[in-house]
Amino acid sequence: MPKFICETCGVQYSKSETPPDKCIICNEERQYVNPSGQTWTTLEEMQASGFYQNEISEITDNLLMLQTKPKYAIGQSAYLIRNKGFNLLWDCITYLDEETIRQIKGKGGIDAIALSHPHYYASQVEWAETFDALIYIHEDDRQFITRESERIRYWQGDSLALHPTITLHRIGGHFKGAAIAHWTKDNGKLFTGDVIRVAADRNWATFMYSYPNFIPLSSKVVKRMANQVKQLSFEQLYDAFQRVMEMDARQKVLNSAARYISALNDELADT
Repeated sequence: MPKFICETCGVQYSKSETPPDKCIICNEERQYVNPSGQTWTTLEEMQASGFYQNEISEITDNLLMLQTKPKYAIGQSAYLIRNKGFNLLWDCITYLDEETIRQIKGKGGIDAIALSHPHYYASQVEWAETFDALIYIHEDDRQFITRESERIRYWQGDSLALHPTITLHRIGGHFKGAAIAHWTKDNGKLFTGDVIRVAADRNWATFMYSYPNFIPLSSKVVKRMANQVKQLSFEQLYDAFQRVMEMDARQKVLNSAARYISALNDELADT
């Protein structure tokens, strides 16, 4: 039986003879159903079309960025964070083919997959089975799982160390279980999906409950998120859409949180 994929968000469902009645990810106020209607595909159909390929870019010897070209569904990037004996795939993309598998195996494979939030669950189980990896998702977002697997590890609390250099932190906001990944190598790097989103002006970031539907977070929540980030040491920040804060990222995030709160409190501008 096929494993259907929602064409709007790119999340894969468990095997079924017919497509699901609806996508639980898109039928929720943080996402949306395509105005032209709900449509479905499968990974096999995507592969057979010959339309898609994954571009794997080397940021450093130990950090790779994965993107599907042309843009598919939400269009997020995933990152392969490489350590000696432990490679982490941060967030996931839907498309997977033999060339992608070959390239990633050439870089040491994938030992674990960690997700920032449900919009990027993609075909995570397909990836985990292909590379014999475990999946780490915060317990608070368990209700959004569309394809259960014994490979999924639901973690609890505010942090989880996956490796001496990599720790997941649940900071909430975008989703209750929304997480970021802190990698301590090279003065520290933070991977945030769009739990923290880098702005067009790379000196600033933003925080949203829903990006496509323009629903902000409360000042209370953003203050809490900023206080959690403040405890971490990092120089760079990578979001899900190829935007990077190259230096002083920690201070820029804290400045951004302060500006966001100021705007919500009607203190930023008089227009």
